[in-house]
Amino acid sequence: MKLLDNAKFEAVTSALSVVNGDCKIDGRIESYSCKMAGNDKRLFKTLSTEPGMAPNDLQALSPPQSVLSHSPSRHYSRSQSDEGEGHLCDTISTKTLFHLISTLNASFNPDYDFSNAKSGEFSKEPSLTWVANAVDSQLFAAAGESFSTLKQQLWSTLDEEISLTDCDIYSYNPDLNSDPYGEEGSIWSFNYFFYNKKLKRIVFFTCKATRWVTSIN
Repeated sequence: MKLLDNAKFEAVTSALSVVNGDCKIDGRIESYSCKMAGNDKRLFKTLSTEPGMAPNDLQALSPPQSVLSHSPSRHYSRSQSDEGEGHLCDTISTKTLFHLISTLNASFNPDYDFSNAKSGEFSKEPSLTWVANAVDSQLFAAAGESFSTLKQQLWSTLDEEISLTDCDIYSYNPDLNSDPYGEEGSIWSFNYFFYNKKLKRIVFFTCKATRWVTSIN
């Protein structure tokens, strides 16, 4: 994955660094080309040689957190591992899963390595509207009016770069052992991927809120 320069994203990222009372917000938005670099090619070759992981094979995703019961119009297919029983789930191709993993590796390099992440740590989100509402609600609750002034710039800049209505939206929801934001004091975090297959591009929007303690001497 190649990080693409975007001055408007850099401005939004800077504005997403906010302290509001006892809450500190850190977020960033990055745009990546899905063109494979050297490390990507090696990871893709390794991933594709595993059983059931050919590029076009389908991998089962986890249901989106907190929205499964509120999305009756969604279409699900059974995971092969369900053996006719269990929950219904979305699926993606091994190649798309690889793009998501490679984006995480590029964004959090060199502190974290997500090469062993599994499809069950990812979800496909039900709609742009749901994601936008979830992001806006979390950021407004944590940042207050400082986010109100940023909201329009945030979504218009995203749309300009990736054409939001043409995107599939995925999220990364790891367990505590794999979570790069699992440190003490963490309040919430999110990791969204806006994948425009036609543009062969992913915009990654990641954000966390932590408790902010001011030292008093």
